[in-house]
Amino acid sequence: MASLGVQRFILRTLLSLPTPVLRLMSGGGVVYQGGRTLDPKIQFLAAGAARSPSMTTLAPEAARRSSAQGMAAMTAPLEAGVRVEPLTIPGPAGDIPARVYRPASQDATMPVMVFAHFGGGVIGDLDTCEAFCGILAKIVRCAVVSVDYRLAPEHRFPAGLEDVLAAFRWTRDNAERFGGPPGQAAIGGDSMGGNFAAIVCQELKRKGEAQPVLQLLVYPCTDVASETPSMTTYGEAFPLSRPIMEWFMGHYMGPGDDPADPRLSPLREPDLTGLAPAVVITAGFDPLVDQGEAYARRLRDAGSPTVYRCYDSLAHGFTAFTGAVTCADVACREIAGLVREGLEGRIR
Repeated sequence: MASLGVQRFILRTLLSLPTPVLRLMSGGGVVYQGGRTLDPKIQFLAAGAARSPSMTTLAPEAARRSSAQGMAAMTAPLEAGVRVEPLTIPGPAGDIPARVYRPASQDATMPVMVFAHFGGGVIGDLDTCEAFCGILAKIVRCAVVSVDYRLAPEHRFPAGLEDVLAAFRWTRDNAERFGGPPGQAAIGGDSMGGNFAAIVCQELKRKGEAQPVLQLLVYPCTDVASETPSMTTYGEAFPLSRPIMEWFMGHYMGPGDDPADPRLSPLREPDLTGLAPAVVITAGFDPLVDQGEAYARRLRDAGSPTVYRCYDSLAHGFTAFTGAVTCADVACREIAGLVREGLEGRIR
């Protein structure tokens, strides 16, 4: 097998071909669904992925290896000027591995952000979100603590959620250690990590604790029992399809778990008042796009300052495509800019 560097070179060379050539190599034609047109580079990646076995045919450990190999070729290197430090955080079942990303030009007024990676609660690790965490650290000029929470099915719901909640509390209480204002922290995540981030805010409210300074929810899963139109319109999308979503939940939830439990489906929580200001991001070609938009709307209606953006031409998981898809890299930098504005109190 070619080295990772060679794989990246080949992939980026192919993706630099003119759009008509990319579409021809992807089976021809424009992918247009639900009023949106898919980015041709993602169309090419989707066509390649369709020739490989679906994640739903794999055991979780094999799915983790396959996903890690595929993402490694598509993600960008860590941002220049950002240093990484390993960390362990005390958790409910022992130490939680983590990484801290700190920019050379850190702003001492910017709160530290705790971040949870995507992966349906079943796959993913600290490498999954390294490029995006580096972008956040560099542009927001804050420290970012990335959490390697426990995965299912070895550790089913609510193990991963409890790890992220513990990591948030510990980081908030030790914020000065990371160069941020004392007693303050933001929470963020993408996909299942976004699910965790939303639920952390709700859990803190239930416990009477102060809210995070900001919540960043990137294409979050907010309703694991969703039957919204996007679950059908984009039910066969790349890289997240409805069957893969069901595969994730089949491993993540136990037989007695209720999908309507707000600790699984934060959109089902009837009272969203008093939650942190939010930056909510969705991708157009994503079964989860409707539920992300719905959660942003409910936050805003409940009085939380909220910014919502949908990147119509992109697909779920685009935070890991920064080295291969130009629009994904641009989107991630725009998101970091929105986070910066949010932490400065400029969300209305």
